[in-house]
Amino acid sequence: MLLFIIWSVFTCPSRDGDAAKPIFGARHCKPIFVKIIFKAEDSIVTMAPKMNPSCFTAPAFCIVKWVTIFLVLMGGFYQAKGQLAPPSPPPKKSITISDGRSLLGWESPLGEWGLVKSAKLALTSSKTFSLMPGKGILVNGTDGKAGNLISKFQHGDVQAAIEYMVPEGSNSGVYFQGRYELQIFDSYGKNLMSPEENGGIYPRVIKGEKVGGNAPIINASKPPGQWQKFIVIFRAPRFDADGNKIENAKYVKVTHNGQLIHQNVEVEGPTAGA
Repeated sequence: MLLFIIWSVFTCPSRDGDAAKPIFGARHCKPIFVKIIFKAEDSIVTMAPKMNPSCFTAPAFCIVKWVTIFLVLMGGFYQAKGQLAPPSPPPKKSITISDGRSLLGWESPLGEWGLVKSAKLALTSSKTFSLMPGKGILVNGTDGKAGNLISKFQHGDVQAAIEYMVPEGSNSGVYFQGRYELQIFDSYGKNLMSPEENGGIYPRVIKGEKVGGNAPIINASKPPGQWQKFIVIFRAPRFDADGNKIENAKYVKVTHNGQLIHQNVEVEGPTAGA
């Protein structure tokens, strides 16, 4: 089950040179609430949830309330190959992707995605949420088995505030530019943290093996059913005029529930699942 409130998400390309599309992942089909506000240094911003085929065998709800993105327009559209070195800072602009009243901010097909009035942790199980009919929140079907939800926006450099709530056993993620995953996981109370725990920068896969990744500096996770918050400053990879990458993507700063968990962490290529 996966629940999102306020977000922006996308299908992900398989390599650094493709168009930038961020994603929310529901790897193990557990519940999660998320709300996101973005600040992006680009003329286009995006995001979407990704679901691994294994997720279709169990409930996995996704709920979205609204998405507001604050853009810094660069005076031109970046090449699909990547983001070139930007000019001097331009003015900011805000865009609402989803306000919970309609599905106009999302690409078709929408599958089983729809709107509900509210959602909360179920009284009968700590691993799921109960839903109330109406409008205000976007949900991926009554049984949580809907596929990807893709917004109509894309991003380069971005500052994102991500508020989310997970039930017991939740496993999901936010894919910046559809390639670089910040893990969302039920890691409350764990002493030993890895890149695959809550707030981790997920490992890459090279020749079938997971490589690298970065564990959060500390475990700032709250108990299931409580709201949590990431604030992420993400810098897109840079490319020269010939399309050659000259700088890796970077998580400039990530805080989790007010505590620093990453600073100036470079990501050489797409993480697992991208």
